[in-house]
Amino acid sequence: MNHIPEYTLNDGLKVPAIGFGTYSLKGEAGVQSIVSAFDAGYRLIDTAYNYENEATVGRAIKQGSITREELLVTSKLPGRYHAYDKALVAIQESLYRADLDYYDLYLIHWPNPKQDMYVEAWQALIEAKKRGYIRSIGVSNFLPEHNERLVQETGVAPSLNQIELHPFFDQAKQREQDAKHGIVNESWSPIGRGNDALQDILKDENIVRIAETHGKTPTQVILRWHIQLGSIPIPKAGSLQHQQENINIFDFELNEEEMKVIASFNRADGRLWNQDPSEYEEF
Repeated sequence: MNHIPEYTLNDGLKVPAIGFGTYSLKGEAGVQSIVSAFDAGYRLIDTAYNYENEATVGRAIKQGSITREELLVTSKLPGRYHAYDKALVAIQESLYRADLDYYDLYLIHWPNPKQDMYVEAWQALIEAKKRGYIRSIGVSNFLPEHNERLVQETGVAPSLNQIELHPFFDQAKQREQDAKHGIVNESWSPIGRGNDALQDILKDENIVRIAETHGKTPTQVILRWHIQLGSIPIPKAGSLQHQQENINIFDFELNEEEMKVIASFNRADGRLWNQDPSEYEEF
């Protein structure tokens, strides 16, 4: 496996340039998939309270051959616990379920702006970091105006913003605004989460040609595109073969023309799951 670069977040935490998504990985099969991901070289692991698999991740950490200190584990706060006191308890419960002493990263999963409690939730994450529950605090699906408000009202910028990012939706403005606060972006569902339209991109003749040029697969080309945008992809894969394919993307580079080919798929509003953070809410 080739060397995986690292990002240094605005609070000093170093994180790898690719992570492993665990959405829908549950039970013993989920444990084995996550252990396999450790073996494939993944060290940044993504879960969430609402995925209902924090315990699965924790069990995999216990069963795997990688020490806890070598891993960076992320979880996320659901909308129903945005109230300050509830958020602190929810974070503790997240830790208990995973049987961990701390999370390396903890994110507010969605801003839920209609409820208007995300600043209060952010204040709870700041406190949780002070207590040692979390090493680094960030957000997920926050628009620039949400992040601006966090900074203005608390003086603390998120270290990371996990967002919907794929060839149909390159999030250029979001990435530009986040960068002003030193916020690193992370791409959820970077190759489509089963979306038919995104899967069709992998069969596009231009993408296939780029892949053949580099001796790579179309999936590796798209994941490499994320890397060169400066966003951390967190693909999910159940099998060791696909896990190895997804992580083996640091020994080639797309040129400017190849990046433009992938950029040509971008749409003004390319969200694929009707989840606009200015309106969508998740509890």
